[in-house]
Amino acid sequence: MPYRFEVLSREHDRASFRSGSEDLNTYLRTLARKDVERRVSAAFVMVDEASPATIIGYYTLSAFTVEVAELPEALQKMLPRYPRLPATLLGRLARDERFPGTGSMLLMNALERAIQQSSQIASLAVVADARDERALAFYREFGFEILGSSTNRVFLPMGTIKQLIST
Repeated sequence: MPYRFEVLSREHDRASFRSGSEDLNTYLRTLARKDVERRVSAAFVMVDEASPATIIGYYTLSAFTVEVAELPEALQKMLPRYPRLPATLLGRLARDERFPGTGSMLLMNALERAIQQSSQIASLAVVADARDERALAFYREFGFEILGSSTNRVFLPMGTIKQLIST
């Protein structure tokens, strides 16, 4: 199936999306477009070219800051001495249960979009909040590390993302 990624619009069928998480389903159905209109997040959907209204998965990106003190010491030593630095928040990421195996494609597109945008709007890393142990394991597979003392907030530096995308 040839897939493509698009900005969420009215043409996409949000009502039939089923991720297995009612919170993520409800967000897509009722809040995602409002958040886009208010410019608090950007929402992107993955669709099948043959059925472009059907949402296979989605993710959101927004501006964020990280406390430098929460980063690993080795990384802190390479950074300017500011208390906070810019990052990109991967706020939500979900795939429809009918399309297994597409989560990694969604994540890679989000990371690629984040690295492209970081040349125009500075961003040190992508940050995500893992909803549960399964999500945490998913992010860890791609090299995300725990951020600070949180047990579920993870980050991936842009340099690592650049290497990941080039392979």
